[in-house]
Amino acid sequence: MIAIIDYGVGNLFSLKSSFSVIGHDAMVTSDKNEIEKADRIILPGVGAFEDAAEKLRTSGMADVVKEQAAAGKPLMGICLGMQMLFDRSYEYGEHEGLGLIHGSVKPIADVIDKNLKIPHIGWNPLIFRKESPLFRYIKEGDCVYFVHSYYAADCDENVIADAEYSVPLTAAVAKGNIYGCQFHPEKSGEVGLNILRAFCEL
Repeated sequence: MIAIIDYGVGNLFSLKSSFSVIGHDAMVTSDKNEIEKADRIILPGVGAFEDAAEKLRTSGMADVVKEQAAAGKPLMGICLGMQMLFDRSYEYGEHEGLGLIHGSVKPIADVIDKNLKIPHIGWNPLIFRKESPLFRYIKEGDCVYFVHSYYAADCDENVIADAEYSVPLTAAVAKGNIYGCQFHPEKSGEVGLNILRAFCEL
């Protein structure tokens, strides 16, 4: 069973539907006991970092996520959920993350070509940086769908894939049992489903 954490933000039910398509049971839950019983955890997220991080803390889910990650359970953060895995974000100030992966979240406006649109929206090919079991069913150059204005920085040792948007931007990270995708697997067609399928086999 996959637990999709419900803390008030995120693309919860399209994620649940994606797991159904690949034949895996998933539940949307904020119940600590259910999360502890689950085999794997998804931390979704859309919107502003500060608001999402506050909701994660006040719901009690931040502690649950950290406890389960420390216990070795496979965890995947998606989009803003990935960004919250890091130490901090500089989105409209400085805000504390979960600290599960070292690094920080910074505006893409500071690094991309000034003529490009923000947010970065659309399909981009993955550029593999390291081998990862998350990519066992896809190949380098397969395209996935992004919607973001901030990116994970200062985290090179844990980057497993980039995407080019005039410069390489972090697309996916991994540290032990902890994974993160800046893109949306649930919106990335067969490629995204194959990434979720691989996660279910970790």
